[in-house]
Amino acid sequence: MEAALLWFCNWSTLGVCAALKLPQIHAQLAARSARGLSLPSLLLELAGFLVFLRYQCYYENPLLTYLEYPILIAQDVILLLCVFHFNGNVKQAVPYLAGFVLSWFVLSLQKWIIDLAMNLCTFISAASKFAQLQYLWKAQDSGAVSALTWALSAYTCATRIVTTLMTTNDFTILTRFVIMLALNIWVTATVLRYRKPAVKAE
Repeated sequence: MEAALLWFCNWSTLGVCAALKLPQIHAQLAARSARGLSLPSLLLELAGFLVFLRYQCYYENPLLTYLEYPILIAQDVILLLCVFHFNGNVKQAVPYLAGFVLSWFVLSLQKWIIDLAMNLCTFISAASKFAQLQYLWKAQDSGAVSALTWALSAYTCATRIVTTLMTTNDFTILTRFVIMLALNIWVTATVLRYRKPAVKAE
């Protein structure tokens, strides 16, 4: 029974994450706008994903417990390029992407660096959610933000709580997923609250 639950949680998480950001990317392309999407939130989320993936690789944790993160990072990079494109300058993304690539190598130079980064990772990821919430509260319009993407993020956090408890039982990782679950639900509810009804053409 436990093996079946672990299998379901791992593979359903991978399946969901394979398409997690696609509703958000589609919403942006359809609206041809980054309205409602917070750039600081996206950058912080990408940083959090990168640190988490590096931590898992460094400690050689089971691959299936973090395999979705390369997929999420790739989708976030596409989303970041879309944001810069609709804001008028894709070239502005280059320094950020270069910084992320450099940090991948710096994080693993010393054990204390990756451990410190992982401890800060939860705060970084939480800050990304609060940045998006603040943006929504200020605009009171969720614009091109996809509620489905945030709801799916909440689901993956819930499944990762289960897989963490059943495999590594790493308290730092577990704490991160519990906090992210609560914040993803909060963002989803806020997006739905500020969703404006579509105006039908005459």
